[in-house]
Amino acid sequence: MARTPADLVGAHPEAPFEITFDGRRVTALPGQTVAAALWGAGILAWRTTRDGGRPRGAFCGIGQCYDCLATVNGEPNRRACLVPARPGDAITTQEGHGHDRLAV
Repeated sequence: MARTPADLVGAHPEAPFEITFDGRRVTALPGQTVAAALWGAGILAWRTTRDGGRPRGAFCGIGQCYDCLATVNGEPNRRACLVPARPGDAITTQEGHGHDRLAV
């Protein structure tokens, strides 16, 4: 059965909240993934490749390709297309494999 706008009368959706991306405030909606919130803010890349530093963001959107890896709250290699955005999350651009290289 198709729903109409009248079906939403009395609905109380949760309020938007903020996350940050490289220190920039981004508005997210309840139920959005980190990738969806970043896309909504016009941010299309949040990782660089190990070889060449090429920008990457979401590609498949279902957690299969690993192009969307991001550092979320200090934890690298999180698939942004699968991680639900939470109020106060701090997302940072992940460079390469996401772990600091040991000095030689």
